[in-house]
Amino acid sequence: MDILKTIDHFLISWGIAPSKADTFDQFIAFMLILAIAFLADAVCRKILLRVVAQLVKKTKATWDDIVFDHKVMVRLSRMVAPIIIYHLIPVAFAESGSGTLEFVRHICLIYIIIVFLNFVNAFLKAIYCVYSEMEQFRDRPLKGLLQTLQVILWLVGGIVIVGELIGRDPLSLLAGLGASAAILMLVFKDSIMGFVSGVQLSANDMLKVGDWIAMPKYGADGTVIEVTLNTVKVRNWDNTITTIPPYLLVSDSFQNWRGMQESGGRRVKRSINIDMTSVKFCTPEMLEKYRKIQLLKEYVEQTEQVIRAYNEEHGIDNSILVNGRRQTNLGVFRAYLTAYLKSLPTVNKELSCMVRQLQPTDRGIPIELYFFSAIKEWVPYEGVQADVFDHVLAIIPEFDLQVFQLPSGRDFHKNALLF
Repeated sequence: MDILKTIDHFLISWGIAPSKADTFDQFIAFMLILAIAFLADAVCRKILLRVVAQLVKKTKATWDDIVFDHKVMVRLSRMVAPIIIYHLIPVAFAESGSGTLEFVRHICLIYIIIVFLNFVNAFLKAIYCVYSEMEQFRDRPLKGLLQTLQVILWLVGGIVIVGELIGRDPLSLLAGLGASAAILMLVFKDSIMGFVSGVQLSANDMLKVGDWIAMPKYGADGTVIEVTLNTVKVRNWDNTITTIPPYLLVSDSFQNWRGMQESGGRRVKRSINIDMTSVKFCTPEMLEKYRKIQLLKEYVEQTEQVIRAYNEEHGIDNSILVNGRRQTNLGVFRAYLTAYLKSLPTVNKELSCMVRQLQPTDRGIPIELYFFSAIKEWVPYEGVQADVFDHVLAIIPEFDLQVFQLPSGRDFHKNALLF
């Protein structure tokens, strides 16, 4: 202040009017305040930020490298200059009208609020980066939560800024929003529904990033790559991306394959039709041939002993087919397939594994193989079941059975040549 008075006396001695001298004093004081503010800002950025960065690098933890990232700290340092200006500005405009002083302080305060909101936003993003890299949180819908917090942050910040501009208490504005709640519900309907649905999906463990889901109604069949406030992105197996609103996943049904991926195997349930006319009782020659198959030797001998004991108990000659118990080639074939499946290293023996006969139809007798592949990845899994049925088709003639197949044009052509 003494410096300003000295400058005033100097200007008046040069014949400058006192009012102009006061204006010049205010200008000089304001420029000095700006210089001090920007000097403090430069000191924070050039010295303090570098010191913090060096200290963070020396720590073993990785989370502080992200939280104290340069972008976050720069946004924090931007608050230094406006705070200094806000507190020192009355020195420059002490003798001016209160309107000018209040206007300048309002502008500074609004700028401080905006910078603070940017800092909090950057800090939230940094925390999101930290937790999204952690294994236990990697499959959580953290991005939707981040977006929800950002919406709340900027909504509250906007209300505080409006309150400063019109000179009203922000709390009274927040209380007055109750009257316009219907309009807010309409404007933020999708965001509110998305937030509630995201909470339900996460709380009930219905969906995670990385899950394989199928929702044919909306053309989704693939891996969840992102869960946000308003959308769930699914990368389909053809590399197209389907976006689904989160509330549809709660209100509608979808199939999540995570249970299969976390279980011991992936189910194979496929059948092959056998021509009924090729089913017959086994002759001694056929049984002797089946005994030479390593997987059937024990089964054939044990079954023959049981049948022979039954027939002897009931006085039935083993050579008689009528009213006697005999093995069939289809029964032996089913026993072979069961033993074959259980011998494969790619089949999980701890889960259900069976070969069953389904209801005969006009297309033959369906023999269904029901087992679980220990390999669950899509491409190797398809290879496992393809290898199994390749073997099944190749081994069927060894049991004097035939696969049922509808006649084709080639069959009709062969019959025409015979006649």
